[in-house]
Amino acid sequence: MAKMSVENVIKRASLAASKKDEWRTIYQECYEYALPQRNLYDGNYEGGVPGQKKMQKVFDSTAIHSTQRFANRIQSSLFPPYRAWCRLQAGNAIPEGRRPEIQRVLDFYNERMFNVLRQTNFDLSMSEFLLDLAVGTAVMLIQPGDEKAPIRFTAVPQYLVSLEEGPHGTVDNVYRKMRMKGDAISLQWTDANIPVALQQQIDRKPTDDVDLLEATVFNKDNGYYCYYVIHEKTKSMLVYREMKMSPWIVTRYMKVSGEVYGRGPLITAMPDVKTINKTLELILKNGSLAVSGVYTAADDGVINPQNVKIQPGAIIPVARNGGPQGPSLTPLPKSADFNVGQIIINDLRMNIKKMLLDDTLPPDNMSARSATEVVQRRNELAQNLGAAFGRLITEAMIPIVSRILFILDQRGDIDLPLKINGEEVRIVPISPLAQAQNMEELNDVMQFVQIVAGMGPEAMMTIKKDEIIDYVAERLGVPGRIMTTKDEREEIAQQYGQMQAMAAQQQQPAGPPQAGNQEAVMRALQ
Repeated sequence: MAKMSVENVIKRASLAASKKDEWRTIYQECYEYALPQRNLYDGNYEGGVPGQKKMQKVFDSTAIHSTQRFANRIQSSLFPPYRAWCRLQAGNAIPEGRRPEIQRVLDFYNERMFNVLRQTNFDLSMSEFLLDLAVGTAVMLIQPGDEKAPIRFTAVPQYLVSLEEGPHGTVDNVYRKMRMKGDAISLQWTDANIPVALQQQIDRKPTDDVDLLEATVFNKDNGYYCYYVIHEKTKSMLVYREMKMSPWIVTRYMKVSGEVYGRGPLITAMPDVKTINKTLELILKNGSLAVSGVYTAADDGVINPQNVKIQPGAIIPVARNGGPQGPSLTPLPKSADFNVGQIIINDLRMNIKKMLLDDTLPPDNMSARSATEVVQRRNELAQNLGAAFGRLITEAMIPIVSRILFILDQRGDIDLPLKINGEEVRIVPISPLAQAQNMEELNDVMQFVQIVAGMGPEAMMTIKKDEIIDYVAERLGVPGRIMTTKDEREEIAQQYGQMQAMAAQQQQPAGPPQAGNQEAVMRALQ
């Protein structure tokens, strides 16, 4: 596939956008009730006003709070801020004799990578990225930066992005709608080829917004990604580049076969979210009627019925209020108190929190919880994530690390000749959630060692102690520079053996006197 024309790029982007419209109703409800501040479906890109109110449909904040907790828990469990949450390890393709040497180099690269991340906006972008993941699909753009921020991370709202899958279920093509100031185009892309008509428009009104289409399309012929920036109004190609790696990270929480976009826990919880919102809305309306009441007024020609509305505090004209004439003003009988909602609200809130992994610890005024219970809660979180944990590693952690190392390699900060393909170099998570799973494996091994140790010294000879130490260090993510290699261990063992032999010789008692010495001793005694 050669370089595509502007018409073909626009056509493919329109087709991808039309397929995404099938998800509009599902995603829009999630953003309206659980992430209203990130909702763009009725925001600026749909003719709205920046800064407008977006909480009109929200009567209960349980979904909003639990969604924030979901993003915070995933980030603290998989991508904890200012901590190393993964480790580069030598794969099986590396010869066993060279693995310790390669591991020390990889540990240096790993430390360098996290030092760079601490200078960037990664932690901020990751929190926004995980908020979108709660809906189902999260998108992040990773681009080279400058000296102050070597790498730039941008969590792009999924509303602005349309996707196309490749043959193996991976997202190969990404199309994004962009709106930016005209004079910022040349600053964003220094190699932009701006047509005359557009340049004249920018010169006249440099602060006016310009709508652009950004497209990243995989070229299967040469294995490169073709990057386009197109001004749709004039059908002009402003930027064209060829890249070895896509700058886009697209993660789906859960994916159904045949679908491109993901389904998150918010979609599962949405029936309960809508029910609790409607229940509270009715309770509030009933409460306002109970406080203000609705009244009837005699239609005596003084009151105009057209000006009367049925609402709290309203007066409804009637012919009479009982009896021959009745009183001039009488309260309207209201229905029974709407207390049935209180029965189901707590159950709905518990269901929403459970689906969004918002199982908090008991309040502070309860009895103290042990460390074992806290660890068990974390293990339960790992079990609840289930397949989503593996998808987060495959579609988020590994692509993010690969992209970061690629940018650092291009900048000359590191020189990584090995491929991150699981065979030469593999990415191993060492975040708290991954460590909780590793501890289960370690507990099994240590329990086995204790059982064998109870069988006596002969049984302990069946265990390779060095291999156990290496296994424990690998599961705990211990840096390779503080571990000795097998050659160093053999050398240390030889030196220790020599020291023991010398000590044994020094402790041996002196032998019997020789013949010449016996005569000298006898003369001395005489």
